Amino acid sequence: MCAALLEKIGEQIESADRMILVVPPQRLSWAPPEAGAWTTGLLLGHLLDCLAGFCAALQAAEPERLEHFLELAKLPVNHACDPLEARARIAAYRAHIGEGLRLLSDRDLSRPIATVFVPEGEPLLTLLLGNLEHFINHKYQLFTYLKRMGVAVGSRDLYHFREPRTGVR
Repeated sequence: MCAALLEKIGEQIESADRMILVVPPQRLSWAPPEAGAWTTGLLLGHLLDCLAGFCAALQAAEPERLEHFLELAKLPVNHACDPLEARARIAAYRAHIGEGLRLLSDRDLSRPIATVFVPEGEPLLTLLLGNLEHFINHKYQLFTYLKRMGVAVGSRDLYHFREPRTGVR
């Protein structure tokens, strides 16, 4: 389960990274006309916050072995950033998420982890899936921004398509 979760998180990060690559640099200050909409640069900074949430949950699950994850909490998130910074930071979060999930067993996913919202704790898997949902929603927001800017993005930018398996097992 941990390996499958890591693979799915990795797929979502890869598709976000591909979209970040095509963000027009001159459109970082662009925002949709809706009231309160974020700029593209701020959305990139929020994607960092989404990934930082995975690291926080993993660190809470293994506070001693992942104590060095606390350094990540000192890095800025939810700030306007450019694609270069976003991609570098996303790569760092991805490496930490991989490290954290490789330390865990499938049994650890059911272990309750206390949070600000649920002090008595909820299963680590629930926290990780919540973070995945958060990231996917904002990845789709980036997709929508790119579409509205006229950047050619499509389903292959959102999803990881698996090739059909051939042969009999």
